[in-house]
Amino acid sequence: MAKLTFLGLGVMGYPMAGHLAKAGHELTVYNRTAAKSESWVKEHSGNFAPTPREASADAQVVFCCVGNDDDLRSVCLGEDGAFAGMAEGSIFVDHTTVSAKVTKELHDIAAQKGISFVDAPVSGGQSGAENGVLSVMCGGAQADYDRVEPMIDAFAGICRRIGESGSGQFTKMCNQIAIAGAVQGLSEALHFAEKEGLDGRAVVEVISKGAAGSWQMMNRHETMLDDHFDYGFAVDWMRKDLRICMDAADENGASLPVTALVDQFYKDVQKMGGGRWDTSSLFKRLQKL
Repeated sequence: MAKLTFLGLGVMGYPMAGHLAKAGHELTVYNRTAAKSESWVKEHSGNFAPTPREASADAQVVFCCVGNDDDLRSVCLGEDGAFAGMAEGSIFVDHTTVSAKVTKELHDIAAQKGISFVDAPVSGGQSGAENGVLSVMCGGAQADYDRVEPMIDAFAGICRRIGESGSGQFTKMCNQIAIAGAVQGLSEALHFAEKEGLDGRAVVEVISKGAAGSWQMMNRHETMLDDHFDYGFAVDWMRKDLRICMDAADENGASLPVTALVDQFYKDVQKMGGGRWDTSSLFKRLQKL
């Protein structure tokens, strides 16, 4: 069992850290809102610290799951950042969905300090984190991945190293690109069924068994039809992720016409006041047209 740190106890990080504790690891946690750290320790034991630096002191591996590029920089860098407290030979594992640019930047800074860096964004949402079945896509040196993979297994349904540093983040971009198109397609199918007077649940029961079937269809069609949109990843965060995808596409020359279009549809949802609705709210946008 290892001495670990977990930075960021949001809807994803809180249960992920909990699975590590249940696996028998010794954890110190940090969260920007200290009350969340106190609550986690009461539930899982372990310790909490007031800064990332203090939380990361003497840890063999530091896990992190925060919000965006700026949040990640803030917990890693500076006098109170994690890198200032981490020992040479330790590993920083980043589960945040961020740009490949900040991943490269922090990987290089960590290397200068003798710290390894593994980018390991996740997919599966809050339910996946709570149930310990997240998909984890990793980038970094093979030896570093081999050290942390048994720990990640505590909250993963699947964990794979895709390639060198940044590969995990690029794979997460592929994930978000695929989700954007899938949710829009499902929304249009349900909208069409509704306009034709069909029973949407009966339609999905049939088409989900064929080539149209998807995770989104099986897990979101009923909540969409029930006008419930608080079951997963928020539109605000999805737009952040899609912007990362399109910025990367500008650099590598990939064509993402559907992704760009769906991003604008999510902008419409935000204008409807749905920034905190889950991504399946594309259906609600069609109903309002």
